[in-house]
Formats: sequence, structure tokens, C-alpha cells
Amino acid sequence: MELGISMFADLALNKETGTRKPAQERLQELLEEIKLADEVGLDVFGIGEHHRPDFAVSAPEIIIAAASVVTKNIKLGSAVTVLSSADPVRVYQNFATADLISNGRVEIVAGRGSFIESFPLFGYDLEDYDALFEEKLNLLLQINQQEEITWSGKFRAPLYKQKVLPRAKNNALDIWIAVGGTPQSVVRAARLGLPLMVAIIGGYPAQFNPLIRLYKDEYQKSGHDVHKMRIGVHSHTFIGEDSKQAADYLFPGYAAQMDAVGRDRGWTPYTRAQYDKGRSFEGALLVGDVSEVTEKIIYQCEMFGLTRFVAHMDIGGPEHKQLMKSIELFGTKVAPEVRKALKKSEPKS
Repeated sequence: MELGISMFADLALNKETGTRKPAQERLQELLEEIKLADEVGLDVFGIGEHHRPDFAVSAPEIIIAAASVVTKNIKLGSAVTVLSSADPVRVYQNFATADLISNGRVEIVAGRGSFIESFPLFGYDLEDYDALFEEKLNLLLQINQQEEITWSGKFRAPLYKQKVLPRAKNNALDIWIAVGGTPQSVVRAARLGLPLMVAIIGGYPAQFNPLIRLYKDEYQKSGHDVHKMRIGVHSHTFIGEDSKQAADYLFPGYAAQMDAVGRDRGWTPYTRAQYDKGRSFEGALLVGDVSEVTEKIIYQCEMFGLTRFVAHMDIGGPEHKQLMKSIELFGTKVAPEVRKALKKSEPKS
């Protein structure tokens, strides 16, 4: 069972000045947070890709390369790489380079992305949203499997006996597929035998049971070894020593960020009632003290049969000091209890 953290490097909004935290400051903080996650024994850290004014990271592989120098053991990956608007050749090269710097600790979590800013930025048509991802994923997987590529498609110039270099430490990178709830994406990942990362950021985790079952069924039907099947969940998380204080602290920034996203998508304003409902035991928000967050992670792990849980911690731009405390509590208090509980529940051979 792997336990980790993801962040998008949210740039907190100063309501008095109307300005956001400088990206340089946030990136320096992010490296310190990744270093701490490694020091407290967490397994993985994911960095998201966005092309918006409220996030500091547009190229996760650069942050990953920098983080690999200040960490020793933790896996470093994207959360996610927006593959639809990227060049798979360059994606592989960049992540393989970072993998070599990290001595083999880098992975890719590929997805279509929940935001669309990268499409016009890089000259792609949203009408090709699904086709772009399918074609580019297939090319990336081919590159990951072989050094010399001969390939042709609709959205990129063909390749004829081209070598894609450098190669990752073990020649291939670990590639996950991130999904938000689309059955077709789940089926694709299962049929390809790729590990699945499910973003559960609202509603109730139990609502995702049919999606997880679909993945397991299709994975097995496709002839893959079920013992190698990997399923992860990404959920909004924030941990404090006092449950109410943690919840009250996070809410203003969290609600502001949800409203910023919601304005683009036609959502109604985010309310404290929604927030508190999400914090209930059955809800998707893991915001509270050590015992509350521990119980909810165990609940999800046992319900879905997870092999990885990723706590997404910086939505809304909590202060660096508060994030460092949340990471410390996750690594030193929550993670040991989760691992202990899951080990007890394993069937005895």
C-alpha cells in the first residue's frame, strides 16, 4: 500500500490587494514540502500541470527534476500530465531525463485534464478532445516500450526509425492513467493493463464503486495478471491537530478556489454546508484531525481494494507553515496507523 501527496502549487489570493502569491515563492515552498514528505517516509509525491493564473506549475517534470536532488526515496510523478495537448516524444524525454537524475524514481500520471487552457495555448482543437488523448497515449506507450519508433497518426508528424533518447533508468517509465469518472477512460486503462488513478473530489466515494468494479472486471477480462493490478485514489485532504480548527482554517481558501473553478463551469457558490457534508465519514473531503483522516483513508482503501492513496493538500493555497504541519502529521501519525490497519486486514496465507 502506497501513501502519498499531490499538489498543484495553488497561488493564494490576497483579498485585500487582489493579487496572488508570487510563483517563485510558491515553487520554493513546494520543494520544501516535497523534501519533508520524503523525510517523513511517504511513498509518492505528484505535481499537477496547469496553465492558469491560480497555479504555479505548468511543467511538472521540471519540478520533479529539482525535487529529485533534495529527496532520496520518494517516487515523483505528475498529477497529471495533460497528454492530449503535449508531444508524447517530448513527454517521454523530459520524464526520462528526470528519472535518470532521480535514480529511477519518476513516473507519469497521464490524463486528459480537467481544464482546457492548454488546448488553445498549444494549438489544439477541443473538438478532438477524445481522439487526441487516445492517439497520444498509444504513441507514448510505444515509445515507453521501444527505443526506435516507426509511427504515423493524425495529430503529429510521422516518425520513421527515430530513436527517442535518453531512456529511463530501467528503459521504461511507470505510466498511470488518471480519470475523473468517465467509464470509457476506465475501460481503456483496464484493457491496456495500466494502473488507474481516480480523482474523488466531491460527493461520496461509495458512488465510485461501479467504476472501480468496471476497471477490475475489464482488467481481468483482458487477460492481465490481477496480482499486478494497481488502483489509486486522489482526494482533497488537510490535517490538523484539532479537527474544528483545521476545518475552519481551510474553508475560506478552499471555498474561494472552488468558486473560481465553478465560475467557469456554471456551479453555484460553494457553501459551508457542502463543505461540512463532504467532511462527514461518507464524504469525499478528508479534512480534520489525525483520527478522522486515518479512518477515512482506511475506509476507502478497504472499500475499493486500493494499492495507493494520494492526499491532495494545497487546494486554495493554505499557508506553507500549515501545509508542512499537515504533511508531518500525515507521514508520522496517519500513515503508520493506516499501514498497520491494512496489514491486519490482509488475508493470512
